[in-house]
Amino acid sequence: MAKLTDPVTLLRGVGPTRAKQFQALNIDTLGDLICHFPRGYEDRTRLLQVAQLEVDKPACFRAMVMNTPRTNHIRKGLDLTKVQVADHTGRLNLTFFNSKYAVEHLEYGKEYIFYGCLTGDYSGYGMTNPIFEDVDSVAVTTRRVMPIYPLTAGVSNAVMLKAVRQALAICDPPEEILPEEIRQRYGILGAEEAYRVIHEPDSMEQAEAARKRMIFEEFFVFSAGLSLMRAARAEKRTAPYAQRDLSPFFQRLPFTLTGAQQRAIREITEDLGKGVPMNRLVQGDVGSGKTMVAAAAAYCAAINGCQSALMAPTEILAEQHYASLSSIFAPMGITVALLTGSMTQKEKKAVREALENGEVQIAVGTHALISESTVFRNLGLVITDEQHRFGVGQRSRLSSKGEAPHLLVMSATPIPRTLALLMYGDLDVSILDELPPGRETVDTFLVSESYRPRINAFIRKQVAQGHQCFVVCPAVEENDGLDVKSATVWAETLQKTVFPDLRIALLHGQMKGAEKEAAMAAFARQEADVLVATTVIEVGVDVPNATLMVIEDADRFGLSQLHQLRGRVGRGKSKSYCILTTHNRNPETIQRLKALCKTTDGFQIAEEDLKLRGPGDFFGSRQSGLPAFRMADLSFDLGLLKQAQQASAQWIEEEGTQDTPEANALRSRVAVLFSRAEGTMN
Repeated sequence: MAKLTDPVTLLRGVGPTRAKQFQALNIDTLGDLICHFPRGYEDRTRLLQVAQLEVDKPACFRAMVMNTPRTNHIRKGLDLTKVQVADHTGRLNLTFFNSKYAVEHLEYGKEYIFYGCLTGDYSGYGMTNPIFEDVDSVAVTTRRVMPIYPLTAGVSNAVMLKAVRQALAICDPPEEILPEEIRQRYGILGAEEAYRVIHEPDSMEQAEAARKRMIFEEFFVFSAGLSLMRAARAEKRTAPYAQRDLSPFFQRLPFTLTGAQQRAIREITEDLGKGVPMNRLVQGDVGSGKTMVAAAAAYCAAINGCQSALMAPTEILAEQHYASLSSIFAPMGITVALLTGSMTQKEKKAVREALENGEVQIAVGTHALISESTVFRNLGLVITDEQHRFGVGQRSRLSSKGEAPHLLVMSATPIPRTLALLMYGDLDVSILDELPPGRETVDTFLVSESYRPRINAFIRKQVAQGHQCFVVCPAVEENDGLDVKSATVWAETLQKTVFPDLRIALLHGQMKGAEKEAAMAAFARQEADVLVATTVIEVGVDVPNATLMVIEDADRFGLSQLHQLRGRVGRGKSKSYCILTTHNRNPETIQRLKALCKTTDGFQIAEEDLKLRGPGDFFGSRQSGLPAFRMADLSFDLGLLKQAQQASAQWIEEEGTQDTPEANALRSRVAVLFSRAEGTMN
């Protein structure tokens, strides 16, 4: 027998070219192929009569060929073959394009089983390129449940099915990881049956049972992995923080913390006193005050003789954190230092020396914090901002600079509880669900292109009042296939023809890192009136003077992403606005965008986004927090998720550390999943 780890080139008909095509689908081994599950099924088991066929509904029917197929050569590369078929209920005209097979195999007076989609109206019905088989042949493409696979250029469904069948014939499926007791309790198929049935079901019920097994298995493996991570963390030990009186810190603040902030800080200080490394996520809407919660944690570390490191995804965000923390801690005698890539070698060397000898209590920076040359004297707390921008590797590299330091991660992306369980299942979660008093809501409007003159007039009015504006476009450059505004072209249009007297700046992801930082910093210094940008501004810009956000082609973004973008304005004392433009008239799209206009509650928006778009698009084009599930869909499979989480938690606690075939297989699968997700799962 072949092994699951053997290359797909072992199969007949899979040479270097085909193997390269399979690689585009992340299929390199026989195991990858067997785990390349159908995205759906076509039920071709029911035979209809010709009179029962419905327009645009694929179906199987049995009919006799009523004439000899006639082929017309239309032009070079296009031959049209027509033939009429019938049963006792009616007749139907079939058309085949460039089908030598139809010409050679359809015989006058003979019956076949056809599968296709009826088209036309009362003036005439027909069918184009139906699949057909002899009535007496083995059912290969008709009279069966047909799996429909995710495909790529050069790989047809027939090619994929043939390859999968070969793989199943020459090697055993993945070994069983679900104990029999769990399979019986939740009605789950065994591995051997499930891996066969999912590719070749005899009925739709069988297909659904196999699909249920695979979804449960995916959730079980992922949940077990998180349980094992938690268990490993619980075994680590660190000195508990004895000093946890934060009164001096609170007295220094020029404002009163919200109830949510106070609750989160209490949870953090409790963690810091346990003697086990903290692993906590502080999740809050834009402007909910996460930085002050992080500052309280850093203060607690400092009064216990430990250093803290706060890593931000951009230099400008690091600089903003540095400025706000320095203003709080300098009068208290706690030293804060900034470490970023754009600093001179001399500046970086001085900061690193101060960190190594313990002169600096709090280091704020970017990836420069995790470079080998950065050494801490006594790193006790690691804080990462905008957590979904950092992979596991970056987080662990920073943590490795201390002896089992505490970890605090912050995210301004409100995530539904369900997704938070998956994305941050190894973390404890604190939620900031209150905004500080006095922060005004951002009024949001959805308009069509006909409002363009009014939008332009409103931009001019905001600038005349001394404010600044963001204009966000979904693309960097023009794309013939997409009818959307591009940042580069739109910035040029605004500067040359709409606002020649205003200062228009451009910012997009294809610019070099230093250029992006410079553009954001210049806008923050009020050196431009309007910043035309892509979603690169989603994090990392705090411009209190910006009062207007215009998002072009808003239907191209997820609700949560739009909410994040909207959070870039409303950070000062002036009234702020967000205008969403779209020329999409789809009722569902309009409903989705109107949901954003009705509320500024990020958690409510996140739930709506999950419901409307599903988790695959939850972060727009970035899905960095989500595990790469092959079958599971969080929009529909929440019941199975909860069952699998309960089952895995109970089983890990009772038997997960034992030396049984299932336990060993599960640990192996967990290791593969988490290594594959390195840098994408947090």
